[in-house]
Amino acid sequence: MPDACVVDPERVVEYPSYDLPREVWSQIQEAARQVEADHGWEYDTDLAVASGIKVGGYPGWTQSPDWPVCMCGARMEHLLTIATWEFSRGDERRWVPLEDRPAMIGWGFDSPDDHPWRSLQNPAGLMLGDAGGIYIFVCISCPERPHDHRFDCF
Repeated sequence: MPDACVVDPERVVEYPSYDLPREVWSQIQEAARQVEADHGWEYDTDLAVASGIKVGGYPGWTQSPDWPVCMCGARMEHLLTIATWEFSRGDERRWVPLEDRPAMIGWGFDSPDDHPWRSLQNPAGLMLGDAGGIYIFVCISCPERPHDHRFDCF
């Protein structure tokens, strides 16, 4: 059962990560390398898919992408992610909310259990598999809106 916590949605822009088409990657790879060299931000973890519990956007696949296909033949759309963690590491600059960043100072996997970053990382106290996530999908082509799900973990 999740711990009680506050839902404070914020809109973000995200892009496909592991399932970014090769032809698109070939067009942006030099710019992505330059951003990483200049700022230390990696495309997959810092610029593409927002981590955490979310509605819409792209799944934050832990394993290889596994989009469900509806019986009508259409690839289903990502509807909802329920994730163990809101972010994987304390240095994920883009996905830690601005108001929470001061509490991240001194974060580390070896930090004491009472360091604030641990409660920011997992406010609902979830553990899905080995820090995994559940992805809910829906077919927007069918009027009955059939749905499916995927589960993956580290």
